[in-house]
Amino acid sequence: MDDLIKDLHDRKDKAKYMGGIDKINRQHSLDRLTARERIDQLLDYDTFLELGMLNHSNMEGYADKSWGDGIIAGLGKINGRSVVVAAMDKTVFAGTEGTVSWRKSEKIHEFALSKGLPIFHLGEGGGLRMPDGMGSDGISSKIMPKYLTNHGRQVPFFTSILGDSYGWSTWMAVSSDIVVQAKGTCMAVAGPRMLEMATGEKISSEELGGWKIHAEHTGQVDLFADRDEEAIEAMKKAFEFFPSNPSEDPPVRETSDNPDRPLDEVMKLVPTARNRAYDMHKLIRLIVDDRKFFEVKELYGRALITGFAHLNGRAVGIIANQPFRNAGAAGPKECDKATEFICLCDSWNIPLVFLHDIPGFHVASAAEKLKMPTKIMVWNQALAKATVPKISIVVRKSIGAAYGNMGGPTMSDFVFAWPTAEINFTGPEAGVNVVYGRKLEEAEDPGTEREELLEQWGFDSGPYKAAGKHLIDDVIDPKDTRKVLCRTLDFLCERNGSLSQRLLANWPTGF
Repeated sequence: MDDLIKDLHDRKDKAKYMGGIDKINRQHSLDRLTARERIDQLLDYDTFLELGMLNHSNMEGYADKSWGDGIIAGLGKINGRSVVVAAMDKTVFAGTEGTVSWRKSEKIHEFALSKGLPIFHLGEGGGLRMPDGMGSDGISSKIMPKYLTNHGRQVPFFTSILGDSYGWSTWMAVSSDIVVQAKGTCMAVAGPRMLEMATGEKISSEELGGWKIHAEHTGQVDLFADRDEEAIEAMKKAFEFFPSNPSEDPPVRETSDNPDRPLDEVMKLVPTARNRAYDMHKLIRLIVDDRKFFEVKELYGRALITGFAHLNGRAVGIIANQPFRNAGAAGPKECDKATEFICLCDSWNIPLVFLHDIPGFHVASAAEKLKMPTKIMVWNQALAKATVPKISIVVRKSIGAAYGNMGGPTMSDFVFAWPTAEINFTGPEAGVNVVYGRKLEEAEDPGTEREELLEQWGFDSGPYKAAGKHLIDDVIDPKDTRKVLCRTLDFLCERNGSLSQRLLANWPTGF
């Protein structure tokens, strides 16, 4: 027995060194952590239960050189909450997936779904291993697995891109709820070398799938970090806003911030003049608990802000217009960003708060070529199907169809407006020009006539007509915005928490 136990420990000691000390040192020379170090960074101390530690490649002669077969996986805890974790191991066959690691990944994913445990994927690697995927039999056994394509947001799914990732880690990322990318890495279908061989295109990894590509152009990544440790910490921070499974509310966070705290600074933040810009971030931080706002997709579709915060300890998702960008007008990217965030929050029982200051949609020929009508309607469809609590505040202007997309009447449980709110089919300047164009042409004093018409148009756009007919729920003092949000949220969640019907859980994760 002693000899058998010694042999076991010898095998596991070797497995701890993955692909060998030389490859570990090479990983460190790139200022990257190893797969095991990443897991240690992610999980609470001494909570990792590894599964498949003695796995190795099924290729003849590689048993002692391929411990884990490219993936280290198991169970652990994050801030006391149980999770499933899988980390690609760059020291073994460059983090590619083989037959054994494919089987391990499938089993650990299916276990997570059966037990309602969140999944954390720490990604880096070169995709499917050539020998294991070659031939009709190889590729036939490794087509995109159903556990991934039919994931359906059954449990929260987080992925970080911590090194160049092609193939598997990319598929995991675009199937996830939250994606974090370390700067200096690439995420793409295939790497630059494969691209050059297949198509003749020469391109750097940064140009192909670097962080700026995903931050500004694709929107496929939510958060970015300079180092592995920061990326992993961002995943853990995002997890604080999510339940462990669909049957739970997100965790309530302790706060000493008074839910009735008046927003005494608000008058200095938001100008009453509709054409003056301001930073919506400042208003959001003033409203939420402890002024802490966790923004996602910060550089994508920048006329719209999306992110997480807490109100009286309860997690919420915030969708707000940004007057600093295109006066807050939403274009194609903003539409996609809103749709995806609504699907995310509704799937994970996270109430939605809308802060309006939008002059309408960004209408231009370029936007039409990007299917702007479809994108507007898909945003509307997602919002209509969302059944989490929804509260809407019209801060300043909310014009045209955008009023509905931002959670206007019939779209939210409560709609409130500030006295500064301007609500109409179109803005005053455009409206006066269209409706009274001929009258202005024939007027003796067009300037004076225009001012009078604009004044009347502004009165008609004020919030009191809608409030008088109970088309909105109330006009509120801006200083009471936090109090109104916290109180209505408590009423909405009193009976069933913030549980949704999850009608959007099966929407593609691209939305």
